[in-house]
Amino acid sequence: MKINANLIRIGNVIEHNGKQWAVLKTQIVQPGKGGAFITVEMRDVRTGTKTNERWRTADTVEKCNVEEKECTYLFGDADALTFMDQENFEQFTVTSELLGDAAAFLQDGMVVAVEFIEGSPVGVSLPEKVVMTVVEADPVVKGQTASSSYKPAKLENGLKILVPPFIAEGEKIVVATADCSYVERAK
Repeated sequence: MKINANLIRIGNVIEHNGKQWAVLKTQIVQPGKGGAFITVEMRDVRTGTKTNERWRTADTVEKCNVEEKECTYLFGDADALTFMDQENFEQFTVTSELLGDAAAFLQDGMVVAVEFIEGSPVGVSLPEKVVMTVVEADPVVKGQTASSSYKPAKLENGLKILVPPFIAEGEKIVVATADCSYVERAK
């Protein structure tokens, strides 16, 4: 299916130069002179090599048909992550590079959407938000206003994010997996 280059989104799989590429980052640039263009960082789904490509926003690219299945995360190590298909209970592994930094948010038993092309997994989509526990947080500094000040905090998965000053150590918070940002206190 052909789509305009300005419709390329993170997670899409496109065909370019006879290969299938998973889109990692996109940025639309509007220079002061000339037409707008999009720069795309992408990874070859077969070999794992990365490249950057630039298209005019009016150019068209081929978007691959991807089959999506719900799978359960079982376990993982530094190199590989193991999932189970919820329909036929088959287990398969993917490299942790497939998820990148988002792999830190995986929790045992988490249901994720895994994208397949021709039977091989090419992408994993996590839930938009996850609940995490704050294991380290700086104490509140008197005089800070709650509206615009944030403080660093360390989560149970080792990631450091910025949280409002009222969040204390041991509290559960909701974190957006897309950009590792604080959303709200967990209920």
